[in-house]
Amino acid sequence: MLKNALPKIITNTLPGPKAAEIMNRRKDAVPNGIRCTYPCVMKQAAGAMIEDVDGNLFLDWIGGVGVLNVGHCHPKLVAAVKAQSENFFHGMINIVTHEGYVELAEKLAATAPTRGTSNKVMFANSGAEADENAVKIAKAYTSRPNIIVFSGAFHGRTLLTMTMTSKKAYSMGMGPFPDGVYRAEYPYLYRAPSNMSETEAIEYYTNALYKTFEEASPTEYVAAIVMEPLQGEGGFIPAPIEWVKAVRKICDDNGIVLIADEVQTGFCRTGKIFASEYWKDAGCEPDMIATAKSIAGGVPLSAVIARTELMDSVKPGIVGGTYGGNALACAAGLAVLNVIKEEHLVERSCEIGATCMERFHEWQKKYHIIGDVRGLGAMIGIEFVKDKTTKEPATELVNAIISYAANHGLLIENAGVYCNVIRFLAPLVITDEQLEAGFVIFEEAIVTCM
Repeated sequence: MLKNALPKIITNTLPGPKAAEIMNRRKDAVPNGIRCTYPCVMKQAAGAMIEDVDGNLFLDWIGGVGVLNVGHCHPKLVAAVKAQSENFFHGMINIVTHEGYVELAEKLAATAPTRGTSNKVMFANSGAEADENAVKIAKAYTSRPNIIVFSGAFHGRTLLTMTMTSKKAYSMGMGPFPDGVYRAEYPYLYRAPSNMSETEAIEYYTNALYKTFEEASPTEYVAAIVMEPLQGEGGFIPAPIEWVKAVRKICDDNGIVLIADEVQTGFCRTGKIFASEYWKDAGCEPDMIATAKSIAGGVPLSAVIARTELMDSVKPGIVGGTYGGNALACAAGLAVLNVIKEEHLVERSCEIGATCMERFHEWQKKYHIIGDVRGLGAMIGIEFVKDKTTKEPATELVNAIISYAANHGLLIENAGVYCNVIRFLAPLVITDEQLEAGFVIFEEAIVTCM
């Protein structure tokens, strides 16, 4: 059974002959700007495993970049989507109502750790759409024009979310960009100014936010502060709770909406259904959550969740869209929530995270090229450096490790400002045997490439 299989490469080269033929066709049909460096053409997938068209078996530690927390083709999702498809595929929520939209909204409203006594939910199709709509709602609520985002942030590839995204490789040549988006420094503690304690660093990054108000936008013009509880593309960097508390206080003191971008961190990835549950436990919960990726196990869906007064501040016609809350996607979303509960994926995320952290910290002591290991739950980043003192990024090494691993049946991906972080995003249904098989290939890659 593919779900319980282990990685195995049977062709003499990768990609294999059938995969190579399809990848050559891809070159002629798909824009070069949509890059793919992995020698894998999927035939079928289950759990944490992918079988390619040549019969090679790959262990997937990328999970569609955080989309597949419940794994590939979970039988309960397949059944839910099939059942819905026999009734109807689609009914635009602005035109007709379908119960799946309402039920999923009710469940997410009750689950989300946002500030307030009652929530409402709107659905869109992608993480970028969720982020963009969250900003629109905050502007409607506050009647203010500006937002604050952070260094290292990734929020999407629409015009607004490209502007919000820090790394300019994602927006090169796409200007002019919208006004009213200003950037503060995110607390990247591993690369904080030298000789600072964590307490001093938190104060430094908090002061950096105040400096943004002074130099970019006064607080009375700021509608929202948007941040990831754990930066994804930025390098899997958790936001320190003491800093989040400081940001929450700034928002409270100045009437600013705090938006948690949980596009990648949601649905058990960090050991909680939402990473901002850690914020709520510390008394600094967000006003609004934008989420997507694993919400529907691979069917396009995203959501914005916030208290009723925030959501109802938007005039009719400002938010919504043709496919937002599509019936098939909502059916998948409801199935995801059931799988999370029935298969105890919150607990499983913590178990996987603990196992990975133990192994990765062993490697950190063993190999001089591993500078930092960090994360929450089963969302973990390993930062590779040329020297632990200078912390010079080892970007070429990471590329080599990824290539070696892929050619031996393990799919892993980089992240970070310098592309020198390898991220762990394996499906939470991964077996212990598969996890161990991945460790073996990963360590072989490190040893071979260093």
